[in-house]
Amino acid sequence: MPPSPSLIPAPENPRRSSTLERSWSASPSCTHQGGRADCGKATVRTVGPGSASNDRVPPKISPLALFLAFSEMALSGFGGVLPFAYRALVERRRWLDAEAFTKLLAVSQVMPGPTICNLSVIFGYRSAGIGGSVAALGGMIALPMAIVLGLGVAWHEFGALPPVRRALTGMSAVVAGLILATATKMARAVPRRAVPISISLIAFVGVGLMRLPLLAVIAIVGPIAILLAWKEHW
Repeated sequence: MPPSPSLIPAPENPRRSSTLERSWSASPSCTHQGGRADCGKATVRTVGPGSASNDRVPPKISPLALFLAFSEMALSGFGGVLPFAYRALVERRRWLDAEAFTKLLAVSQVMPGPTICNLSVIFGYRSAGIGGSVAALGGMIALPMAIVLGLGVAWHEFGALPPVRRALTGMSAVVAGLILATATKMARAVPRRAVPISISLIAFVGVGLMRLPLLAVIAIVGPIAILLAWKEHW
């Protein structure tokens, strides 16, 4: 006797068996194209049963959003934009995690030019192509340039006044504290193994304590770190 149709297990729906991988916070409205969903600030990708589920999808961000975000960072970062960039990209908007930000910063530091400008160009290109790079870099330098020109005129007129000098001294202490707090947060993304921690300490001692030239430390420690990371797969 053939089995009853109700006893035959229904074939598994491959659409249900797939998973949705989410890298950033999604908005309610999403558009689906070819197994990929664009949700504004978030990018959600459909991953099949045979796909790798731990691949990150770069966020798709409009050039306008990049310009506004990096303008906000630049205007907030009096004395240094790095702490505010970490807070905006990692903690507030969650466009990057701590590990991705640390790697992006490392690449930006070894490239010629201001570190934060290099970071904005790289992140903008990953998010929206060449237009994203132009928008992110423009947001980083356009409004601050205008403000710096005005401050230059004001400094020429009032920079010698004792209250102004004391105010700048206090701001310098605040900036130092912000940079130290950001460095502490980024250190958590470093693999907790003997080799990477030792490399970090050597670089810190060479630049921070022994006052060696930055390029010399990078030229010596950088290739060693790359070779050890390639062999040990940190």
